[in-house]
Amino acid sequence: MDIQAIWQRILDWTLTNGLHIILILILTWIALTVAKKLSNRLVSVIVGKQDNVEFQKRAQTLIGVIHYVMVLAILIVATMIVLREVGVEIGPVLAAAGIVGLAVGFGAQSLVKDVISGFFILLDDQIRVGDVVEIAGKGGLVERVNLRMTVLRDLAGNVHYIPNGSIEVVSNMTKEYSRYVFDVGVAYREDVDEVIGVIKGLDEELRNDPEFKDDILEPIEILGLNEFADSAIVIKARTKTLPSKQWRIGREFNRRLKKKFDELNIEIPFPHVTLYMGQDKQGNAPPMHIDQGLFKEKS
Repeated sequence: MDIQAIWQRILDWTLTNGLHIILILILTWIALTVAKKLSNRLVSVIVGKQDNVEFQKRAQTLIGVIHYVMVLAILIVATMIVLREVGVEIGPVLAAAGIVGLAVGFGAQSLVKDVISGFFILLDDQIRVGDVVEIAGKGGLVERVNLRMTVLRDLAGNVHYIPNGSIEVVSNMTKEYSRYVFDVGVAYREDVDEVIGVIKGLDEELRNDPEFKDDILEPIEILGLNEFADSAIVIKARTKTLPSKQWRIGREFNRRLKKKFDELNIEIPFPHVTLYMGQDKQGNAPPMHIDQGLFKEKS
C-alpha cells in the first residue's frame, strides 16, 4: 500500500468517523453544561418556593447527588459511542468490564460499603449540606455529601474527608431546631428562686432584643436545681433556637448573666477546699502545723 492510499484512508476516516467523534464530544460538552444548569435551575425552582431552611438543605444535598449521577451517566454513554466510532466492539468491552468489575468488587468492598452507606444516609435524610454534625469522631459543618464520602469543616477551618462506610453514628446538632443547655452554678448561700428569676428575666430581655429575637423559638425552660456540687449548686436550663443558632444565643446569654450576677452580688463560686483534720475518740482534733517559711517572701 503506497503512501497516497494511506493518506486517502486517513482522510476518509477523518471526514466520517472523525467528524462523528468531534460531534459526539461537542454534544457531550453541551449535555454536561445542560445538566449543570438544569441542576441549578432545579435548586432555584424547588428551594425558591420554600422558606423552610431544612427543606432547602435537603433539596440542595439531593440535587447535588443527582447532578453527580447525571454527569457520570453522560460520560459513560459518550465513551461507549466514541469506542464504537474508532472500531472497538462494545459487546466484548462490556463483557470484559463486567468481569473486571466483579474482580475489582471483591477488592473494593470498602468502596461498595461507602456507596451503600451513603445511599441510606441520603435516603434517611440524616445529613444535609449546612448541618453541624459529629461523625466518626469528627465534628463540623457539612460542606459536601455524596454517595462516597462526607466532607466536614471544623471551627478551626480544618477539612475532614470521611468515607460514608466508616460512619456508624450520626449526631446532628442542627436538624429542624437546636437547643443550648445551661448549667448555672451559684454559691450555696444564694436563693435558688432568686437566681431562677434572674435567668427568666434575662431570657425575656434577650427574646425582646431585635438582634436575637428571631433566632429564639421558645422561652427558656428551667429544669430546676440539678446538682449539689463541691462548691456550688447547679441550676439546669435550656433554650430552643433555630438550627445552628444555639451557640450564638448561649454565648450572649452567658455574657449578660455574668454582668447581672455581678450587679446583684450573686456569687459564682470558684472551686475551694475545706480541710477537716478529724477527731480522736475523745473528740479532740489533732493540731495542724503550718510551716511559716512557706509564707515568707523569697529574698
